[in-house]
Amino acid sequence: MLDVYGKAVELIDSGRCFAMAVILDTDGSTPQETGVRAIIDDAGQTWGTLGGGIVEAEAQRHAVEACRAQRATVLDLELKHAYSREASAICGGRLRILIDPAPAKDRECYARASEARRHRKRGVLLTTVREGGQLQAAVHWFFENAISDAVGFPGAEEVRACLARETSQVFMAGPDESGTAVTALVEPVIPNPVLLIAGGGHIGQALARMASTLGFDVTVIDDRPEFTNLELFPLEAITRCGDIAREVAVFPIASDVYIVIVTRGHKQDAEALEACIHTPAAYIGMIGSRRKIAMIRENFIESGLATEAELGRIFAPIGLDIGAVTVPEIAASIAAELVAARRKGVAQLPRRVT
Repeated sequence: MLDVYGKAVELIDSGRCFAMAVILDTDGSTPQETGVRAIIDDAGQTWGTLGGGIVEAEAQRHAVEACRAQRATVLDLELKHAYSREASAICGGRLRILIDPAPAKDRECYARASEARRHRKRGVLLTTVREGGQLQAAVHWFFENAISDAVGFPGAEEVRACLARETSQVFMAGPDESGTAVTALVEPVIPNPVLLIAGGGHIGQALARMASTLGFDVTVIDDRPEFTNLELFPLEAITRCGDIAREVAVFPIASDVYIVIVTRGHKQDAEALEACIHTPAAYIGMIGSRRKIAMIRENFIESGLATEAELGRIFAPIGLDIGAVTVPEIAASIAAELVAARRKGVAQLPRRVT
């Protein structure tokens, strides 16, 4: 996935003329959410997306104009047109987009945000827009442990709350006596979730490729050197060769780690599951037939390795039931379940073995 902050720094350092576009606010049905960013240069070339279609076309047009005039602007788009073949956007919502053609002034904030994500640290970008006379836009960066009253509007408590929810939010004040209105966008910067794949076989390889494009930082573990060859996996993936259960046991599993167990046999699957079942992982899924999973479950309970409640966390057979047969289809079903677990929460997903 595009590191929009890092790309901004790259373009600033190269002297490229571009505008940073960010969705300040949304209402109703819109193609993208508050806080989504895209980079648009003075020729209309775009990195990232604001949702495509008419929204993106309008943002590109205004960004080119903003680059030419070197003046920031806020674009208000109504997507509530009546249906016709010639109609403009009909999603039903409304959005505001800040287009700032002077991102160089905010270079250090974008650099810190990019660095924080690379080093798995959390923080907040606070974008403040002052309207009244000539529009003024500024960006500030705060690491999680440095959020204090110094952040100004909307206040440290609100900023911390947005970071805790991992959700961008807009706050508005004014206009005041001078006619100045202030919009503040709180944008949490969160490290990518980690996907730990136990098993570097065909399914593990296919899943690694898909998950990498979905925004997961992928690590693959296998005890066979030929199945941890970096050439088999996406460029960003990490591989570890060694005893699978031992490697899983020493992996730093936190609440943003998703675990997929797809080893070459039931023994390795069971050992990998034993190594992670007591961890705070966001998701644990294991491949296998219903019979195999029922037998592993029975063994874990009889031997005291796990409780019914702990086994109830496990998604097995793994993947959404889409009738998958081929390796790419199975990987797609697992990837879809990972997205659903991340975006909707594991409580919303069916566990097919009880």
